[in-house]
Amino acid sequence: MILTVTLNAALDVTYGVDRLCPRTSHRVGTAHRRAGGKGVNVARVLSALGRGSVVTGLVGGPTGTLIRDDLRTVPGIRDELVPVRGDSRQTVTVVSHDDGDATVFNEGGPHVTPDEWRAFTDRFASLARHARVVTLCGSLPPGLPSDAYAHLVRTAREAGAVTVLDTSGPPLLDALGAGPDVVKPNAAELAAATGCDDVAGAAARLRALGAGTVVVSSGPDGLYAVTPDGAWRAAPPERLAGNPTGAGDACVAALAAGLADGRRPPGVLREAVALSAAAVPRPVAGDVDADLYRRFRTAVTVEDIHAAHPH
Repeated sequence: MILTVTLNAALDVTYGVDRLCPRTSHRVGTAHRRAGGKGVNVARVLSALGRGSVVTGLVGGPTGTLIRDDLRTVPGIRDELVPVRGDSRQTVTVVSHDDGDATVFNEGGPHVTPDEWRAFTDRFASLARHARVVTLCGSLPPGLPSDAYAHLVRTAREAGAVTVLDTSGPPLLDALGAGPDVVKPNAAELAAATGCDDVAGAAARLRALGAGTVVVSSGPDGLYAVTPDGAWRAAPPERLAGNPTGAGDACVAALAAGLADGRRPPGVLREAVALSAAAVPRPVAGDVDADLYRRFRTAVTVEDIHAAHPH
Protein backbone atom coordinates (compact mmCIF):
# COMPACT_ATOMS: atom_id res chain seq x y z
CA MET A 1 0.00 0.00 0.00
CA ILE A 2 1.18 3.54 -0.79
CA LEU A 3 0.30 6.13 1.84
CA THR A 4 0.37 9.79 0.80
CA VAL A 5 0.57 12.53 3.43
CA THR A 6 -0.63 16.10 2.83
CA LEU A 7 -0.39 18.04 6.06
CA ASN A 8 -1.54 21.25 4.36
CA ALA A 9 -4.29 19.97 2.04
CA ALA A 10 -5.92 22.56 -0.21
CA LEU A 11 -8.72 23.27 -2.58
CA ASP A 12 -6.78 23.96 -5.77
CA VAL A 13 -8.26 26.62 -8.03
CA THR A 14 -6.72 26.87 -11.52
CA TYR A 15 -7.55 29.74 -13.88
CA GLY A 16 -6.57 29.77 -17.53
CA VAL A 17 -6.06 33.17 -19.19
CA ASP A 18 -4.84 34.14 -22.65
CA ARG A 19 -2.02 36.24 -21.21
CA LEU A 20 -1.14 37.29 -17.67
CA CYS A 21 -0.50 41.04 -17.48
CA PRO A 22 0.26 42.92 -14.24
CA ARG A 23 -1.95 45.81 -13.13
CA THR A 24 -4.94 44.91 -15.28
CA SER A 25 -8.08 42.77 -15.19
CA HIS A 26 -8.33 39.38 -16.88
CA ARG A 27 -11.08 37.33 -18.41
CA VAL A 28 -10.80 33.73 -17.20
CA GLY A 29 -11.18 31.25 -20.04
CA THR A 30 -11.18 28.05 -17.95
CA ALA A 31 -11.58 27.41 -14.23
CA HIS A 32 -11.03 24.21 -12.26
CA ARG A 33 -11.58 23.53 -8.56
CA ARG A 34 -10.50 20.27 -6.97
CA ALA A 35 -8.91 18.66 -3.93
CA GLY A 36 -5.20 19.34 -3.91
CA GLY A 37 -2.00 19.75 -2.04
CA LYS A 38 1.09 17.88 -3.19
CA GLY A 39 0.31 14.53 -1.55
CA VAL A 40 -3.27 14.57 -2.85
CA ASN A 41 -1.91 15.22 -6.35
CA VAL A 42 0.44 12.25 -5.94
CA ALA A 43 -2.56 10.07 -5.10
CA ARG A 44 -4.41 11.37 -8.17
CA VAL A 45 -1.53 10.40 -10.45
CA LEU A 46 -1.31 6.97 -8.84
CA SER A 47 -5.03 6.60 -9.54
CA ALA A 48 -4.39 7.43 -13.21
CA LEU A 49 -1.83 4.60 -13.22
CA GLY A 50 -4.44 2.24 -11.87
CA ARG A 51 -2.83 2.07 -8.43
CA GLY A 52 -4.77 2.60 -5.24
CA SER A 53 -3.50 4.70 -2.36
CA VAL A 54 -4.48 5.97 1.05
CA VAL A 55 -4.61 9.73 1.56
CA THR A 56 -4.05 11.22 4.98
CA GLY A 57 -3.30 14.69 6.28
CA LEU A 58 -5.18 17.55 7.90
CA VAL A 59 -8.39 19.22 6.68
CA GLY A 60 -11.01 21.42 8.26
CA GLY A 61 -13.91 23.81 7.83
CA PRO A 62 -16.08 24.35 4.75
CA THR A 63 -13.07 24.13 2.44
CA GLY A 64 -12.08 20.84 4.02
CA THR A 65 -15.56 19.50 3.28
CA LEU A 66 -15.15 20.41 -0.39
CA ILE A 67 -11.77 18.67 -0.44
CA ARG A 68 -13.19 15.45 1.00
CA ASP A 69 -16.23 15.54 -1.28
CA ASP A 70 -13.98 15.79 -4.34
CA LEU A 71 -11.70 12.98 -3.17
CA ARG A 72 -14.66 10.63 -3.11
CA THR A 73 -14.90 11.00 -6.90
CA VAL A 74 -11.35 9.71 -7.53
CA PRO A 75 -11.12 5.92 -8.08
CA GLY A 76 -8.78 3.99 -5.82
CA ILE A 77 -8.28 6.68 -3.17
CA ARG A 78 -9.13 5.93 0.45
CA ASP A 79 -9.74 9.01 2.59
CA GLU A 80 -8.03 8.86 5.98
CA LEU A 81 -7.77 12.62 6.48
CA VAL A 82 -7.83 13.92 10.05
CA PRO A 83 -10.11 16.88 10.90
CA VAL A 84 -8.94 20.17 12.40
CA ARG A 85 -11.06 23.10 13.57
CA GLY A 86 -9.57 25.69 11.20
CA ASP A 87 -10.62 26.11 7.59
CA SER A 88 -8.34 24.47 5.01
CA ARG A 89 -6.57 26.71 2.55
CA GLN A 90 -7.13 27.43 -1.11
CA THR A 91 -4.41 27.77 -3.72
CA VAL A 92 -4.86 29.76 -6.91
CA THR A 93 -2.83 29.01 -10.03
CA VAL A 94 -3.09 31.29 -13.05
CA VAL A 95 -1.87 29.65 -16.25
CA SER A 96 -1.05 31.90 -19.20
CA HIS A 97 -1.91 30.13 -22.44
CA ASP A 98 0.43 32.18 -24.62
CA ASP A 99 3.65 31.06 -22.89
CA GLY A 100 2.58 28.27 -20.50
CA ASP A 101 3.84 30.13 -17.44
CA ALA A 102 2.05 29.46 -14.17
CA THR A 103 1.69 31.98 -11.33
CA VAL A 104 0.75 30.41 -7.99
CA PHE A 105 -0.81 31.99 -4.89
CA ASN A 106 -0.58 29.77 -1.78
CA GLU A 107 -2.53 30.53 1.38
CA GLY A 108 -0.85 29.62 4.67
CA GLY A 109 -3.41 27.09 5.86
CA PRO A 110 -5.27 26.57 9.15
CA HIS A 111 -3.55 26.78 12.52
CA VAL A 112 -3.06 23.27 13.93
CA THR A 113 -3.22 22.81 17.70
CA PRO A 114 -1.02 20.39 19.68
CA ASP A 115 -4.04 18.14 20.33
CA GLU A 116 -4.85 18.02 16.61
CA TRP A 117 -1.25 17.17 15.79
CA ARG A 118 -1.26 14.33 18.36
CA ALA A 119 -4.49 12.97 16.87
CA PHE A 120 -2.87 12.98 13.44
CA THR A 121 0.35 11.31 14.55
CA ASP A 122 -1.66 8.55 16.23
CA ARG A 123 -3.61 7.96 13.01
CA PHE A 124 -0.43 8.10 10.94
CA ALA A 125 1.34 5.52 13.10
CA SER A 126 -1.57 3.12 12.61
CA LEU A 127 -1.66 3.66 8.83
CA ALA A 128 2.12 3.42 8.39
CA ARG A 129 2.12 -0.13 9.75
CA HIS A 130 0.26 -1.23 6.62
CA ALA A 131 2.23 0.88 4.12
CA ARG A 132 5.05 -0.22 1.85
CA VAL A 133 5.85 3.36 0.78
CA VAL A 134 4.97 6.66 2.48
CA THR A 135 5.16 9.96 0.61
CA LEU A 136 5.41 13.12 2.72
CA CYS A 137 4.71 16.15 0.59
CA GLY A 138 4.29 19.90 0.72
CA SER A 139 4.37 22.73 3.22
CA LEU A 140 3.52 22.63 6.91
CA PRO A 141 0.43 24.49 8.15
CA PRO A 142 0.84 27.07 10.93
CA GLY A 143 1.22 25.58 14.40
CA LEU A 144 3.31 22.57 13.41
CA PRO A 145 6.99 22.42 14.40
CA SER A 146 9.55 22.48 11.61
CA ASP A 147 10.62 18.95 12.61
CA ALA A 148 7.13 17.54 11.96
CA TYR A 149 8.35 15.58 8.95
CA ALA A 150 11.30 14.25 10.93
CA HIS A 151 8.84 12.74 13.42
CA LEU A 152 6.79 11.15 10.61
CA VAL A 153 9.88 9.78 8.86
CA ARG A 154 10.99 8.09 12.07
CA THR A 155 7.52 6.64 12.66
CA ALA A 156 7.34 5.29 9.11
CA ARG A 157 10.83 3.78 9.31
CA GLU A 158 9.96 2.06 12.59
CA ALA A 159 6.90 0.61 10.85
CA GLY A 160 9.08 -0.75 8.03
CA ALA A 161 7.91 1.65 5.31
CA VAL A 162 10.08 3.38 2.71
CA THR A 163 9.78 7.18 2.83
CA VAL A 164 9.78 9.77 0.04
CA LEU A 165 10.00 13.38 1.22
CA ASP A 166 9.08 16.32 -1.02
CA THR A 167 9.31 19.58 0.89
CA SER A 168 11.66 22.54 1.21
CA GLY A 169 13.33 24.92 3.64
CA PRO A 170 13.61 24.13 7.37
CA PRO A 171 11.15 21.18 7.24
CA LEU A 172 13.45 19.52 4.68
CA LEU A 173 16.65 20.22 6.58
CA ASP A 174 15.16 19.20 9.93
CA ALA A 175 13.96 15.88 8.48
CA LEU A 176 17.32 14.76 7.09
CA GLY A 177 18.61 13.52 10.44
CA ALA A 178 15.67 11.09 10.59
CA GLY A 179 16.99 9.35 7.47
CA PRO A 180 14.34 9.68 4.73
CA ASP A 181 14.95 7.08 2.04
CA VAL A 182 14.38 9.55 -0.82
CA VAL A 183 14.17 13.35 -0.89
CA LYS A 184 12.98 15.17 -4.00
CA PRO A 185 13.75 18.89 -4.05
CA ASN A 186 13.72 20.90 -7.24
CA ALA A 187 16.92 22.68 -8.24
CA ALA A 188 15.91 25.99 -6.65
CA GLU A 189 14.88 24.32 -3.38
CA LEU A 190 18.13 22.36 -3.31
CA ALA A 191 20.22 25.51 -3.78
CA ALA A 192 18.24 27.37 -1.11
CA ALA A 193 18.64 24.52 1.38
CA THR A 194 22.38 24.09 0.91
CA GLY A 195 23.62 27.49 -0.30
CA CYS A 196 25.25 25.63 -3.20
CA ASP A 197 24.35 26.13 -6.88
CA ASP A 198 26.19 23.00 -8.02
CA VAL A 199 23.54 20.30 -8.18
CA ALA A 200 25.90 17.38 -7.65
CA GLY A 201 27.64 19.04 -4.71
CA ALA A 202 24.39 20.14 -3.10
CA ALA A 203 22.84 16.68 -3.47
CA ALA A 204 25.93 15.17 -1.86
CA ARG A 205 25.46 17.53 1.09
CA LEU A 206 21.89 16.32 1.63
CA ARG A 207 23.10 12.73 1.58
CA ALA A 208 25.80 13.56 4.10
CA LEU A 209 23.10 15.00 6.36
CA GLY A 210 21.06 11.79 6.28
CA ALA A 211 19.12 11.43 3.02
CA GLY A 212 19.44 8.02 1.42
CA THR A 213 18.77 9.06 -2.19
CA VAL A 214 18.43 12.59 -3.56
CA VAL A 215 16.37 13.13 -6.71
CA VAL A 216 16.56 16.67 -8.07
CA SER A 217 14.01 17.91 -10.59
CA SER A 218 15.28 20.49 -13.07
CA GLY A 219 12.11 21.23 -15.02
CA PRO A 220 12.44 20.54 -18.75
CA ASP A 221 16.01 19.26 -18.26
CA GLY A 222 14.74 16.21 -16.35
CA LEU A 223 16.15 14.64 -13.19
CA TYR A 224 19.47 14.19 -11.45
CA ALA A 225 19.67 11.40 -8.87
CA VAL A 226 22.41 10.36 -6.49
CA THR A 227 21.91 7.09 -4.62
CA PRO A 228 24.06 4.81 -2.47
CA ASP A 229 24.78 2.84 -5.68
CA GLY A 230 25.63 5.66 -8.08
CA ALA A 231 24.39 8.76 -9.87
CA TRP A 232 22.23 9.20 -12.96
CA ARG A 233 20.79 11.90 -15.18
CA ALA A 234 17.46 11.30 -16.91
CA ALA A 235 16.10 13.62 -19.60
CA PRO A 236 12.90 13.77 -21.68
CA PRO A 237 13.19 13.51 -25.46
CA GLU A 238 11.63 16.96 -26.02
CA ARG A 239 10.52 20.10 -24.21
CA LEU A 240 6.83 20.67 -23.66
CA ALA A 241 4.65 23.74 -23.16
CA GLY A 242 1.90 23.84 -20.56
CA ASN A 243 1.34 24.03 -16.82
CA PRO A 244 4.41 22.69 -14.95
CA THR A 245 2.94 22.90 -11.44
CA GLY A 246 1.95 19.21 -11.27
CA ALA A 247 5.15 17.77 -12.75
CA GLY A 248 6.89 17.37 -9.40
CA ASP A 249 3.91 15.55 -7.90
CA ALA A 250 3.82 13.19 -10.89
CA CYS A 251 7.53 12.55 -10.32
CA VAL A 252 6.88 11.60 -6.68
CA ALA A 253 4.07 9.26 -7.77
CA ALA A 254 6.46 7.48 -10.13
CA LEU A 255 9.14 7.23 -7.44
CA ALA A 256 6.63 5.78 -4.97
CA ALA A 257 5.33 3.24 -7.48
CA GLY A 258 8.85 2.20 -8.45
CA LEU A 259 9.93 1.79 -4.84
CA ALA A 260 6.79 -0.20 -4.05
CA ASP A 261 7.65 -2.53 -6.94
CA GLY A 262 11.31 -2.85 -5.96
CA ARG A 263 12.62 -1.48 -9.27
CA ARG A 264 16.22 -0.33 -9.81
CA PRO A 265 17.04 3.40 -10.07
CA PRO A 266 17.45 3.71 -13.88
CA GLY A 267 14.01 2.25 -14.52
CA VAL A 268 12.41 4.31 -11.76
CA LEU A 269 13.97 7.52 -13.11
CA ARG A 270 12.80 6.75 -16.64
CA GLU A 271 9.25 6.38 -15.38
CA ALA A 272 9.56 9.52 -13.26
CA VAL A 273 10.67 11.69 -16.18
CA ALA A 274 8.03 10.27 -18.51
CA LEU A 275 5.24 10.78 -15.99
CA SER A 276 6.46 14.28 -15.04
CA ALA A 277 6.54 15.32 -18.68
CA ALA A 278 3.07 13.88 -19.23
CA ALA A 279 1.73 16.17 -16.50
CA VAL A 280 2.87 19.40 -18.18
CA PRO A 281 0.28 19.58 -21.00
CA ARG A 282 -2.59 18.97 -18.58
CA PRO A 283 -4.36 22.10 -17.30
CA VAL A 284 -4.44 21.07 -13.62
CA ALA A 285 -1.99 19.42 -11.23
CA GLY A 286 -2.68 15.75 -10.56
CA ASP A 287 -3.54 14.88 -14.17
CA VAL A 288 -1.31 13.26 -16.80
CA ASP A 289 -1.56 12.81 -20.56
CA ALA A 290 -1.75 9.03 -20.92
CA ASP A 291 -0.70 8.95 -24.58
CA LEU A 292 2.31 11.15 -23.97
CA TYR A 293 3.31 9.06 -20.96
CA ARG A 294 3.25 5.87 -23.03
CA ARG A 295 5.32 7.49 -25.77
CA PHE A 296 7.93 8.96 -23.45
CA ARG A 297 8.42 5.77 -21.42
CA THR A 298 10.65 4.34 -24.17
CA ALA A 299 12.20 7.66 -25.24
CA VAL A 300 13.62 9.02 -21.98
CA THR A 301 17.42 8.82 -21.83
CA VAL A 302 19.07 7.71 -18.59
CA GLU A 303 22.81 8.24 -18.29
CA ASP A 304 25.04 6.68 -15.66
CA ILE A 305 27.22 9.62 -14.74
CA HIS A 306 30.16 7.56 -13.52
CA ALA A 307 30.17 4.97 -16.29
CA ALA A 308 29.03 7.57 -18.90
CA HIS A 309 26.85 5.17 -20.84
CA PRO A 310 23.04 5.04 -21.24
CA HIS A 311 20.90 2.37 -19.57
